[in-house]
Amino acid sequence: MRAGPKEKLSRKEYEAELGKLQVQLVELQEWIKYAGLKVVVIFEGRDAAGKGGTIKRITESLNPRVCRVVALGTPTERDKTQWYFQRYVAELPAAGEMVLFDRSWYNRAGVEKVMGYCADEEYREFLRSCPEFERMLIRSGITLIKYWFSVSDEEQERRFQARIDDPTKRWKLSPMDLESRRRWWSTRRPRTRCSPTRTSSSRRGGW
Repeated sequence: MRAGPKEKLSRKEYEAELGKLQVQLVELQEWIKYAGLKVVVIFEGRDAAGKGGTIKRITESLNPRVCRVVALGTPTERDKTQWYFQRYVAELPAAGEMVLFDRSWYNRAGVEKVMGYCADEEYREFLRSCPEFERMLIRSGITLIKYWFSVSDEEQERRFQARIDDPTKRWKLSPMDLESRRRWWSTRRPRTRCSPTRTSSSRRGGW
């Protein structure tokens, strides 16, 4: 028998739970620093699914010298001539650091593939090389954690509309966001194709 939907937390309950979790994150941060760990956390998923909000909640109580966020922009012409993973490698953590990737190398299997920004051979090469790239990261001592955020078609429409209606949030909505929404069903297939790479992760969440 499937469990019914959980009751929504009240604002007070939410704030209390969030406070407890943020204390645990501070303790985790201190352990990462003390033990000299190298941690990479990838946040991927559909637009307006909550990646940015989650990252904000994680980082607001942490030391930016230990935990930093990487959100790379559109590749430059120089970037396009380099090894695909090269600009991400430059952002990997040193000992005692945790890096949160707000989108990552999986752009190639998601946005780039769906929007036609990469050739079919580049896409196929990504599917071949990504598992080995992540195994290399693990062997180097990096703890790799991957999260996939999803949202229903109806909820995404509501959130997009809320961004349009709120002048302080319109910057979050780009023409590419609208086009990717139009191609929503196309974006489901790349995620499925990339799922096998999760076996290369030492840890993972929700992927």
